[in-house]
Amino acid sequence: MSEVRVLIADDQKVVRDGLATLLGLLDGITVVGTAVDGDDAVRQALQLDPDVVLMDLHMPNCSGVEATEQLAAAGARCRVVVLTTYSDDDWVFAALRAGARGFLTKDASAEEIRTALTTVARGDAQLDPTVQRRLLEALSHGGVSALPASIPDNLTPREVGVLQLIAAGRSNSEIANELYVSDATVKTHVNHILAKTAARDRAQLVAYAFRHGLAQP
Repeated sequence: MSEVRVLIADDQKVVRDGLATLLGLLDGITVVGTAVDGDDAVRQALQLDPDVVLMDLHMPNCSGVEATEQLAAAGARCRVVVLTTYSDDDWVFAALRAGARGFLTKDASAEEIRTALTTVARGDAQLDPTVQRRLLEALSHGGVSALPASIPDNLTPREVGVLQLIAAGRSNSEIANELYVSDATVKTHVNHILAKTAARDRAQLVAYAFRHGLAQP
């Protein structure tokens, strides 16, 4: 890839402008736009079709996690690299589950950012070494839910995650808090799951999850 087209999403103007200036100086990187929050990032990404969205996580109205999920649901071609001051495990794993392919903290150097953007644009993943280590540790200790080998009824990985939380007795609000998305997004996922599984209510969804091995007693 000779040129990587990047959309920057961050709610702080000084950060947006600084990143745009920095990336504009890097060979092979072109900034095609800047977004002020997650909603703006989704709108511009669908309009501008960048190769990569450099996404902050903590933004008003629509978080980076939710914006990443919406882009995946919309079938957007772009890939997401998270760049944030926050690197706690819950946010990291929520972003990765939503579809992010890269994760960097805001103390990353210009070369580290350039490497992440070009690597993710090629279709590979690029995680900060500390994030990668914590992810491996969480996997080894069962801290990250694994997907089944075969997912029934064309459920997406995100829908399986929501279904597993329903089976664990979580309410929509609790699921939203755990996945760092809005209640409306969870409601949409639940409606899709009900339609795909032909279940009438949450009780039938719980039974479905156990029947298909998506949840354990």
